[in-house]
Amino acid sequence: MKIERYQIDEHNSSLVQKHERKLEYTAQEISETEQIIEKLIKFQIAIPSWALGTGGTRFGRFSGGGEPRGLEEKIEDIALLHQLNQSSGAISLHIPWDIPSNPSAIKALAAQNGIRFDAVNSNTFQDQPNQQLSYKFGSLHHVDKAVRKQAIEHNIEVIRHGVELGSDALTVWLADGSSFPGQLNFRKAFNNTLESLQEIYAALPENWKVLVEYKPFEPNFYSTTIGDWGQSLLLANKLGPKATTLVDLGHHLPNANIEQIVALLINEGKLGGFHFNDSKYSDDDLTVGSVKPYQLFLIFNELVDGLDAKGIDHATGLGWMIDASHNVKDPLEDLLQSVEAIMIAYAQALSVDRVALEEARDNNDVVKAQEIIQNAFRTDVRALVAEARRRSGAAINPVQLFRDLKVREQLIGERGLKTVATGL
Repeated sequence: MKIERYQIDEHNSSLVQKHERKLEYTAQEISETEQIIEKLIKFQIAIPSWALGTGGTRFGRFSGGGEPRGLEEKIEDIALLHQLNQSSGAISLHIPWDIPSNPSAIKALAAQNGIRFDAVNSNTFQDQPNQQLSYKFGSLHHVDKAVRKQAIEHNIEVIRHGVELGSDALTVWLADGSSFPGQLNFRKAFNNTLESLQEIYAALPENWKVLVEYKPFEPNFYSTTIGDWGQSLLLANKLGPKATTLVDLGHHLPNANIEQIVALLINEGKLGGFHFNDSKYSDDDLTVGSVKPYQLFLIFNELVDGLDAKGIDHATGLGWMIDASHNVKDPLEDLLQSVEAIMIAYAQALSVDRVALEEARDNNDVVKAQEIIQNAFRTDVRALVAEARRRSGAAINPVQLFRDLKVREQLIGERGLKTVATGL
């Protein structure tokens, strides 16, 4: 389905007076609101193709109906999101879940809907049908060179698909690790991984980069071969300038200071991008900002400060992507909420008085520094985010319009109640 321009206009007209009152009040609270709105308009967050279906748990998956049956319908769903918020103008594919059968046609369909292709993601954490060798005991780190070769060739195949679609980055996340002490030689596993990544790195086109993702545990529970940001950074440094670290917010041990990790990676020129989500216990892949909104803001505070210090464009300097599993929520509503949370945290970080903050730091005025940071977080910036959407031709309240138009019901009518999208 497609949302018509008049439907968005009617929605905005019904909310505009209340919205403008909120915007006027916010402008009195925050200086440089126009500059913040301009940055919000440019900021885009990629939607992962695998997140358009209902996510699963370890014990089951409960489809909500109307899920996209193929890549074309996934692009159509992202186009719906982009119509509603004008901040979801990119798609990130996971291969082989979403191999384009006709790359030219897929690329044209995406372009028609104002969608570009972000990083492509490889998958060596699952065995695929008719796969010759198993990844049960790892892929790029495997003791068997033949298994490593199979995984390397898969990543190179993913690069080829990305080139055809106009992507310029490969994301590599490995489930490689061990579940029991003594199972693995850590040094050999790391060196095998490095050698494998070097072959993949050599296959990157000139303008491409590889994002090396890390995770402390799961699916293995004793060790993960790329278990933290230090190991990822070590590999990225050994690989070369086209290799960077990817930060997934759920891929950290409890109470990890992710904002400090981000600051140091920016400082070293090795922060490549993000997978945004939220968590309570582990890698829960919950809606962004649903559990730890203050941490999300603190991360963006370091991002804005670091990107500005390095002269890096906020919108294009890093890869911004959601990686979530919706479980019991409508996937499209959940993604709208996640994008909103990201934009709010970004707007809050843009509103920080950095001159006053640095002055407080230079004077070791801890109380003043905390007040500046917390004031920015506690200031309601939702009107600025909504105004950025309105100026872009999107909805003031995307979730409300999604429900008012009964989008899910229409998708069920078009696709059926028992459709199941590819992905986890």
